[in-house]
Amino acid sequence: MNTIARLLMIAVLALPLAACNKAEEAPKAAEKAPVSAPVNDDASAWRAYVTDVVGRHMDGVTSAPFVYLLPSEASADFQGSYDRLLDKAKSDVSRGILKGNMLAFASPNSAKTADMIVAAFADVKPDKLKGVKLVFIGKAEDDERVKTAVSASGINYIFVEAK
Repeated sequence: MNTIARLLMIAVLALPLAACNKAEEAPKAAEKAPVSAPVNDDASAWRAYVTDVVGRHMDGVTSAPFVYLLPSEASADFQGSYDRLLDKAKSDVSRGILKGNMLAFASPNSAKTADMIVAAFADVKPDKLKGVKLVFIGKAEDDERVKTAVSASGINYIFVEAK
């Protein structure tokens, strides 16, 4: 009887270990393929693309990112949207962003997005945004202009080319 009790006790103690080994052997989920940059001005396609890009750069980010997605120039009230986003970006940047946060800027119109970033960072004090990420999703010809505009702020600048 003692032998049976001991064998049952060993089996009960070994069962969780066997289950742990099975979980380790399970194949890991394959990483999702990146979403391609939209080739048109479709707002929902741009939202999906920006969400994917932002999600891939969340390392070290501790809060929900600040996303500034400017619609295409063909959209109704484009100038109003641009002005509101610029005011919000200027306000956010001048107020200061806590370390561990992210700013993400994107639009079907890369040049206008770059204009917005340059204007928003025009009066930022040196090193005010250390520990903050800025992801600019745009065209290569706008990269250097944005990089120069934000460099004094101390921000961690990341450029993602929307091809």
